[in-house]
Amino acid sequence: MVSAQVQAGVEETSKMQQQMPKEQNDDSAGEEEKHTDGSSPRTVRHPLENVWTLWYLENDRTKHWKDMLSEVAKIDSVETFWSLYYTIRRPSELKVGCDYSMFKLGIKPMWEDEANSKGGRWLISVNKNSKAELDRLWLDILLMMTARIFANSEEICGAVINIRAKNNKISVWTANGSNKLAILEIGQKLKLFLHLQSNNLQYQLHSDAMCKANSSVKSIYTV
Repeated sequence: MVSAQVQAGVEETSKMQQQMPKEQNDDSAGEEEKHTDGSSPRTVRHPLENVWTLWYLENDRTKHWKDMLSEVAKIDSVETFWSLYYTIRRPSELKVGCDYSMFKLGIKPMWEDEANSKGGRWLISVNKNSKAELDRLWLDILLMMTARIFANSEEICGAVINIRAKNNKISVWTANGSNKLAILEIGQKLKLFLHLQSNNLQYQLHSDAMCKANSSVKSIYTV
């Protein structure tokens, strides 16, 4: 499975080997510290390198875009991540027009945010009928981000999944659209770990996307 390969990469390239699901790594979550004084044990937390925020957007034509966006939860540990993941709906269960976004704390999932304004995104298109693939890709990308397996993890701002009437889209947002080496390293690693076909991963600048319709946005890199 792709997820298993991503998790193997996490173990090799970061300190976050505990990010594997409980059924695959029973020691990674829910550990309890034993007390000799008879007091109740407490759960040991495994903090993430960065704190993340999960956002949800549900399309409502009567509202401004910013008013449709809501913060779901902050994620600061492996335990918080998996607890939230198994509580909320999978992307394949969302209605058309809905988005999930997960960004580093302090960054909003919008082009205008100062952390995003000079950056861009690696974009993946996913067939509407590939529901299992959609869920798997989204989870793998979240694991890759939170585990900081990219050599240029500081360039990562977050990720967005868009549920649409035609093809669904997943994108990984980076901070600096002119940092070619970092952009390509991130793109190549996404392609490798996610087993993407050639030319299915394209990088677009936010500045271009803001000026044009999605169908006409030029991709500056393709892997």
